[in-house]
Amino acid sequence: MHRALPGIVPLVTQSRPRLSPQIRLLTLGLLLCLAIPAVAPALADAAGPKERIVITGPVVVDRGDTTGDVVVLDGNVLVRGTVKGDLVVLNGTVTLRGTVKGDVIAVADRVIVGDRGQIGGDLRYGDKKPQGATSDKVKGDVKRFDIESIAAPAGVGVVIGLWLAVTVSIFLLGLVLLLLFPRAADAVTRVGAGKSLLVGLLLIILLPILAIVAFVTILGIPLGFVLMLAFVLLLAIGYVSTAWILGRRILKPPKARILAFLVGLVILRLLALIPFVGGLIGFLAMLLGLGALALAAGHARKAPIRA
Repeated sequence: MHRALPGIVPLVTQSRPRLSPQIRLLTLGLLLCLAIPAVAPALADAAGPKERIVITGPVVVDRGDTTGDVVVLDGNVLVRGTVKGDLVVLNGTVTLRGTVKGDVIAVADRVIVGDRGQIGGDLRYGDKKPQGATSDKVKGDVKRFDIESIAAPAGVGVVIGLWLAVTVSIFLLGLVLLLLFPRAADAVTRVGAGKSLLVGLLLIILLPILAIVAFVTILGIPLGFVLMLAFVLLLAIGYVSTAWILGRRILKPPKARILAFLVGLVILRLLALIPFVGGLIGFLAMLLGLGALALAAGHARKAPIRA
């Protein structure tokens, strides 16, 4: 038998129920998702310093210049020097008077290969047929790809990316709130669900109305902005509160707060993936959490102050 050291709460006891393999797997998956933002900057720093990634604006690789991969979302590209990697342009004209040792991919505009232009890999285009892309200038294949066949997976990727971003943001917000206001968090779990939904529904109707009324009056415009920002923040905190309440119903005290919140958040975020039903559950979660916060605050005001 293991004995706990004085002053230290044991993390594992014989009476503590073990989490099911499904919950442990979901928890591990979410933790891996949360690790992505921390690892991404390190991966970016490890990338070649000569690579160019441009959101919007023209890119010129002049004579005598050498660069790695070039990725441009919106802008024309002129290559007179050497690109050692690939050249990818989402929207913009590509003019090659130098050398690209890798592949050239142009999605929405034309590629013009000059007399001195050389492509060491393939040339792939999506919209307009390239000019001057003869076999002596392009070592690989010249192919047109179907944009529609790529759009569907890309759309799914955007949805998954947004889901991960929202999940990470909610987790970080909940983590901060639990660490800063542990007693308030415990008070929220003691509020009834029925009353919380009713109060949350009233607040989600009244707060925007108050903000609109404030916007109507010129002097109240700053107050209207504050109310709208507060309303959005309260909705996020309400969602966090419901995840915390749900997790606390599964892992009751004295289990760790953060683990309970994580379990509740995993359940809510997985339910959010269900079409239509996920959106309805998310809306009800905001209502429940918002009402629970209001009721807990009201009970705290009525409680006698201890000397």
